[in-house]
Amino acid sequence: MGRTLLIRLAVVGVVIIASLVLSIPPGEKISLGLDLRGGLHLVLEVQVDKAVEQSLERTAETVRKDLLASGVGIVAVEPYNLQGIRLLFREPPEPAAVNDVVLNALPFSQSVEQSPEVWTYEIPADEVNQIRSDAVNQALEKIRNRVDAFGVSEPSISRQGARRIVIQLPGLEDAQRAIDLIGRTAQLEFKLVQSLATNPNEPAPPGAEVLYEKVKDPQTQLMVRGQAYIVERRAGLTGNMLADARALPDQYQFGQYYVQMRLNSRGKRLFGRLTQENVGRALAIVLDDTIFSAPVIQEPILGGEAQITGTFTPEEARDLAIVLREGALPAPVRIIENRTVGPSLGSDSISRGLRSTILGGALVILFMLAYYRMSGLVADVALGLNLLILMGVLAIPGLGATLTLPGIAGILLTLGMAIDANVLIFERIREELRLGKSVRGAVDAGFGRAFTAILDANVTTLIGALVLFQFGSGPIKGFAVTLSIGLSASMFTAVFVSRTIFETVFSLRQVNRLSV
Repeated sequence: MGRTLLIRLAVVGVVIIASLVLSIPPGEKISLGLDLRGGLHLVLEVQVDKAVEQSLERTAETVRKDLLASGVGIVAVEPYNLQGIRLLFREPPEPAAVNDVVLNALPFSQSVEQSPEVWTYEIPADEVNQIRSDAVNQALEKIRNRVDAFGVSEPSISRQGARRIVIQLPGLEDAQRAIDLIGRTAQLEFKLVQSLATNPNEPAPPGAEVLYEKVKDPQTQLMVRGQAYIVERRAGLTGNMLADARALPDQYQFGQYYVQMRLNSRGKRLFGRLTQENVGRALAIVLDDTIFSAPVIQEPILGGEAQITGTFTPEEARDLAIVLREGALPAPVRIIENRTVGPSLGSDSISRGLRSTILGGALVILFMLAYYRMSGLVADVALGLNLLILMGVLAIPGLGATLTLPGIAGILLTLGMAIDANVLIFERIREELRLGKSVRGAVDAGFGRAFTAILDANVTTLIGALVLFQFGSGPIKGFAVTLSIGLSASMFTAVFVSRTIFETVFSLRQVNRLSV
């Protein structure tokens, strides 16, 4: 037995051992997809226009403050048609002084003046598109952080198209809780209260808005709309200055929880100044345009801590703390698709998939034994190793591969293509034997001449699988993953392993006749 053959046998042995270690037991090592394990499938659409509007509102506020600081008599600065900002002056201003301030904020271009006292500045279209794209990317990261904090194992979160996010949470039991956690915008604001709204239809004065308190109905235990407040439209403080948020038990109400918030250093200073200047006024704690509480400021709060109370259950308080801690979404999201797969359906899919794989594999093995005899046994051994390698690769930690129902179909297709490679090799060997070559010469020529056809078939199919993985959705990606891994393994088993088996037999004894 030559040195080259020993190296080949060592390589095969290492691959077999590694695959066994990685894949056994398969139920614990291989991640199952949503269709096999059950769970939640969500497709969210990010309301990107809201992100543009919020960005323009922030820019408008910055421009307003800078113009006032520079002595320009400004009446108001407001967003304008999701395209820019509009400036209202008391009297026609000096253009140079205004342009210096406005063009510093964003790459605006001044449009035609509506009047000497009303100017509009438009933002370039590519800048608007960039804000929209950034909003989707930021929402993706915020949602991923929330899901990780929620504790779902092996989630799949990916961007789809220009403004959609696909979320798959295998094994999840409380689907509604996850939906509430993921879809909540969590825009936290502290707004000063001007007065109670005695009439639900009461219009708010300029610079103010009407918001409602959220309370729990004592009979139904559901959150309902409560007292209406007239609050200042401009927030005194926002949640982006939050350093931490924790759910804690309420010492005065058994079984109830509240959320304790701690502000960062900048938020601590602003909150201290806000409470110091407004002692005796009510400060509304607003989350997604809903007031959770509106306590009266009794004295300056200089420690940078605040509480959100609302008769929360432990789960509600923990989830609220998660979304506050991980940060608000840059724009609201809308659920486009909501699909829950039960664990019983997943178990049924697994059993049916296993049965189909076993039955298909058994038929292929029997056919190869009946048609190619002892050479068919070599192909069956290579086929078994192909499946073992595929399972081992799927179980590699950190790879992120997931077995889905379409993935099982990819395994079956892979087994067929692996056998197809052996068929090409054996038919080539038959042709060489008919030409009168020796057994060893026929085997060498058969493997050599079939290699090009095998490589061409596998590479072209692999390209198709990679395209499916790049542009396909979750189930299609599962099919593409198993097909890609299986094709790579079949090249190794059909060409390298099968030939190693033949070479080993030839080195152990004289073979004058090949059973093919």
